Formats: sequence, structure tokens, C-alpha cells
Amino acid sequence: MKDTIEHAIERILFSGRWLLAPLYLGLVASLVVIVIKFGQEFIHLIGSIDRSMQEISLAILGLLDLALLANLILIMIYAGYENFVSKIGVARDSEDRPYWMGRVDYSGLKIKLIGSLVAISVIELLKDFMQATNETDFEPIAWRIAIHLTFVISGVLFAVMDLIADKRAKLENMIPIEKGQSGS
Repeated sequence: MKDTIEHAIERILFSGRWLLAPLYLGLVASLVVIVIKFGQEFIHLIGSIDRSMQEISLAILGLLDLALLANLILIMIYAGYENFVSKIGVARDSEDRPYWMGRVDYSGLKIKLIGSLVAISVIELLKDFMQATNETDFEPIAWRIAIHLTFVISGVLFAVMDLIADKRAKLENMIPIEKGQSGS
């Protein structure tokens, strides 16, 4: 009886991972929105080719921002789905399968996420710097710099924590565990 109840609970818990699938489908839908927005911005860029080089550069940086955001979402979809829901079987034998797909664990996902946020943040800062004039209120720019530095520091700390965890895991695998001791 106890084994049957335990088995049923474990089955429910294991099946609960499928509750994440609608979230990843929602992220796919958000990619559609980003593609539409990219198209609008690109058409706007083409339609105003007589703008200054600075304005064109700012518009292109906006397009880069959208592309980075789309890449970030795609990484989250693939890595999140494969790590927490199920393997993407239809991509297994595809020649177009990204090399990292199925290899990004939760730790790698954190690093890719923070790396993408840093890249997006630096593009936003570059836009601010290009638009700055003598009359510019620099307080919002200072806040963006602070936020950017927070992303950078967080990324470095994530990487250091992962490095420490990897070294600890390797060390634990090298030290034999005596009878009666746990590995924690």
C-alpha cells in the first residue's frame, strides 16, 4: 500500500514537469512578436535612409537589441525545455540542430542568460552615450551603468560559483567515502 501511494505521488511529481510546456510555448509566441517588431523597425530604418549616420547607428543598435533578445529567448526555450521537461526528439538527427542544444545544463543556462543580459545592457548604454548632449540628464545613464555593472558582477560571481562547485564535485569524486558516511 505504502509503495503504491509513493509510486503515485512520484508519478504525479514527475508528470508535473509538463506544466512548464505552456510557458515555453508562450516564449515561442513572444518570438513572433519580436520578429514583427524587428520587421517594423527595419522598414522604418529603410524608409528613413536620409537620416544622419548617428540616427542610423542607433536604429541598427535597436535591431541588434531585438536579435539578442530573440537569441536569449531561444536559448531559454531549448535549454529550459530539455533540462526540465523532455528531450526535443525531432531535433536529434537534424543537421540544423545547434551544437549546444542538449548540452547546456542549468549552470550553463545561468551563464548564457547573464551574458545575454550584459550584451543587451551594453547596447543600451552605447545608445545612451551616442544620444548624450551637454543638456542630457546623466542620472538615468548613471543608473543604467550601475545596473550594467550589477549584471557584470553577477555574471562573474555565477561563473566563480560554478567553478567552485565543479572543483568541489571533482574533489568529492576523488575522495573515497568510508562505510557509514554520506556524500553530503
